[in-house]
Amino acid sequence: MGTAAACIKSPETALQRLTEARRLSADLWVLFTKTYDASNRAVMADTDESSIEFAREAEQTTQAIQNDITALGPTLGDLGLSNEARLLEEFKGRFTQYRALNRTILDLAVENTNLKAQRLSFGPAQEAADAFRQALEAVVPADPAKDAWRAKALVATAVLKVREIQVQQAPHIAEATDDVMTRLEQQMAVSEREARGALKVLAGLTSPSSQSQLDAAGAALDRFMSVNEKILALSRHNTNVRSLALSLGQERTLAASCETSLRGLEDALAKRESAATR
Repeated sequence: MGTAAACIKSPETALQRLTEARRLSADLWVLFTKTYDASNRAVMADTDESSIEFAREAEQTTQAIQNDITALGPTLGDLGLSNEARLLEEFKGRFTQYRALNRTILDLAVENTNLKAQRLSFGPAQEAADAFRQALEAVVPADPAKDAWRAKALVATAVLKVREIQVQQAPHIAEATDDVMTRLEQQMAVSEREARGALKVLAGLTSPSSQSQLDAAGAALDRFMSVNEKILALSRHNTNVRSLALSLGQERTLAASCETSLRGLEDALAKRESAATR
C-alpha cells in the first residue's frame, strides 16, 4: 500500500521540483539583471552617497545570486538533469569571473576621484582664480602715466596663464593615459612660471598703496596652485575613468556570457517542464 502511494506521489514531486528549478533559474536571471544594472548606476552616479548605495545594492543582489546557485545545484542533481547541471556550472564559472571584476569596478567607483577632482576644479580652484584676478585688477602702478598699459598687460598675462591652467584641468580629469596627463601637467607648469614671472615684473611697477593687493594676488595664486596639485593627484588615480572603461569593456563582455548561460538554462528547463505537463 505504501509503495503504491509512493508511486502515485512520485511524478507530482518530480514536477514540483522541476517547477522549483525553473523558479530559481528565472530568479537568477532577474537578480543578475539587477546586479548588472546597479553596478552600472554605481559607476555613473554623480555623488559619493549614490555610488555607495548602488554598490551596496549590487553586492546584495550578487550574494542572492550565489544563494540561488547553491539551492539550484542539488535540485538539478536530484532530478538527474545533467545538461541543465552543466549549464548551471557554466554560468557559475562565468559569474565567478564577473563577480571578481565587478568587485574591482565597484571599489573604484565609490572612490570617485575624478568626480572629486572636478568638484575642486569648479569650486575652490575657481574661487582662488577669481580672487587672483580681482586682486590684480585693483593694483595701481607707481607711475600711472608711464606704466599703466604695461601694468594692464602684465595683469592680463598673469590672469590668462591661470585661466590656461583651469582649462587644462578638465581634459586632465577626463584623460585615461599617463602620457597625455604628463604633457598637460608640463603645460600647466609653464603657465604657472609665466604667471609668477608676470607678477614679479608687476611688483617692480606697483605703488606702495597697492602692495596689499599684490600680496593678496600672490596668496590667491598659491591657493590656486595648491588646489591644482590636489586635482592632479585625484585625477591621476582615475577611479571613475577606470571603472567606466572596465564597465563598458570587460564587464559588458562577461555579463553577455553570463546571460548566454542563463538563457540556455532557462530554455532547457522550460522544455523539460513543457514535456512533463503533457
